[in-house]
Amino acid sequence: MQYSSFIPELLKYRSLSIVGLEKNTGKTECLNYILKRLPLHEMKVAVTSIGIDGETVDQVTRTAKPEIWIGEGVYFSTAHRFYSSKGLYSELVDISDERSSLGEIVTAKALCSGKVLLAGPSSAPSLRRWMDRMDRFNVDLKIIDGALSRLSLASPAVSQAMVLATGAAYSINMQTLVNRTKFIVDLINLDLAENEIVSRLLPVDNGLWGIDEDGVLECINSVSSINISENDLARLEKSRVIYVAGALTERLLKIIKDSKGISGKTLIVRDFTKFFVNEQTFALLLRKSVDVRVLQKSKLIAVCANPVSPAGYVLDSDTLCENLQAAIGLPVYDIVKNAD
Repeated sequence: MQYSSFIPELLKYRSLSIVGLEKNTGKTECLNYILKRLPLHEMKVAVTSIGIDGETVDQVTRTAKPEIWIGEGVYFSTAHRFYSSKGLYSELVDISDERSSLGEIVTAKALCSGKVLLAGPSSAPSLRRWMDRMDRFNVDLKIIDGALSRLSLASPAVSQAMVLATGAAYSINMQTLVNRTKFIVDLINLDLAENEIVSRLLPVDNGLWGIDEDGVLECINSVSSINISENDLARLEKSRVIYVAGALTERLLKIIKDSKGISGKTLIVRDFTKFFVNEQTFALLLRKSVDVRVLQKSKLIAVCANPVSPAGYVLDSDTLCENLQAAIGLPVYDIVKNAD
């Protein structure tokens, strides 16, 4: 089989998250596209989902959904209650003590190709444990199918690589869609902090911190964006490096942006999933020459675009892909149009 599109790049990594910018942007089509093109005769693949994927009808919008097809030899992990819904023969290889909201999770190996319903681990720690369990079977590539508003589970702490699904389900205004997708891509592609700073800050998982000109690290506020006092603000303004260990909220970003002498400082956030800000405020921060960096990042391999909205609106596929590609500088694929 000839490799297609971004598959050769994907094969360089051992874990992949497929993340949707919005519900119905084409994550499942993207998953099927990838699974169909992987050289399964040369490698072992495992797949799971952080939501419920493979249903024929969306439980929220009541619209039709694509089913998930996997090939012979693929390992799949799902809630035990959905295991009997599979449309293929398989070998049960693992019953985990890990539980999702839908019960215990089981893993099986497909003995032929067919349909499956996936509902796996639903938190970052449980996903990491799932990936460790897959190492028992010498799996070469672990694929995590995302879910609505669960960008945090695409964290670099979970997977090495990522594919982003975007489309008309987010907005039928093409420019709005392009702008929002570009913003997310820009966050994903933020530069890493220096190695020495990464090693110092990575163990810190909450609060607002500062590093002064002498390299001293201190906690400015243990709860970050809530109740920032005048004293906190004064210490923040003396910091050379500001580290937001938790979520960077719009309120906290405005406080940092409006701080005295912010120009030339470095702002560090754990990873792109911790940004809960709008494009406009973030752009104003960058105009003040603030160097924004992250402690962890995944490799964004490609963006997949779905020009069809659940309401039936259809954007021009070629124009959408061209505009997105020009804006983000990455390959963009309408994987439904180019499925064969």
